[in-house]
Amino acid sequence: MAEIFGFLNINKPLGMTSHDVVAKTRRVFKIKKVGHAGTLDPLATGVLVLCMGDATRLSDYVMHNQKTYMAQIRFGQTTDTYDSEGQITATTDASHLTQADIQAILPRFTGDILQIPPMYSALKRDGKKLYDLARAGETIELEPRPVTIHSLVIAQFNPPTAHIEIRCGSGTYIRSLAYDMGQVLGVGAHLTGLIRVSSGAFDLSEAHDLESLLTNPDWKTCLVDENTALADMPCVKLDTTDSDHILHGRNPLHAPVPVGEFGRAYSPDGKFIALLRAENDGWRPHKVFASASE
Repeated sequence: MAEIFGFLNINKPLGMTSHDVVAKTRRVFKIKKVGHAGTLDPLATGVLVLCMGDATRLSDYVMHNQKTYMAQIRFGQTTDTYDSEGQITATTDASHLTQADIQAILPRFTGDILQIPPMYSALKRDGKKLYDLARAGETIELEPRPVTIHSLVIAQFNPPTAHIEIRCGSGTYIRSLAYDMGQVLGVGAHLTGLIRVSSGAFDLSEAHDLESLLTNPDWKTCLVDENTALADMPCVKLDTTDSDHILHGRNPLHAPVPVGEFGRAYSPDGKFIALLRAENDGWRPHKVFASASE
């Protein structure tokens, strides 16, 4: 029986953590190796990419693709978690706020920017998760981190709430973006809703309802392979000799010159056997998937 290898595009239900989805999928499908490519908070819904079997070894590469969100931001209130799950820490009259006011500040948050992550997050400091430290009453000065926001578009404004489409790179905290926008406008803000519309090649229009998928006896037909998940990486077709080299951890001799940092390596029969990394003017095996060639 062939081992499971691939990705599932899930529409994460409201209220569940990403870990909840992974744990339930692992339990129902009786598969040990299940992971996800990019956390969504319980408040958020939308695209959650599950990595099944040995595809968990590719989660970091799927995770770092561009993402699109639809964020619901409520101006005039600040919370300690930067979203509606937290305690309100400040309330300010935002009745004067217009869509033009919000539009005017968007360029400040577009492009390569520095962002301070929320204290209530899964990031770690000295081995401890920040949200655990926050719940214990500890306050830590966090360093700003570089993130990329490709575009911000106001889709709708129903005072005091704006619906904003966000296209961004990995590592962007939408909660922090909401908080920072509120600070710049002088009225405070927090995130009240979030939908991940896309993550790399995975789109919400093609996402599966979790409960329907878990009860589908043919769920394996919903698996997406690495061709789609890593479509931004070049495909490297190997001859028999180089396939053997790769499977034994040696560099290929006849592979084409790299055109990117990583490449997907395939044996002559079309089986995915490795993730390659560019080195000088050639490739070297980075992650080898021997089972994929069986």
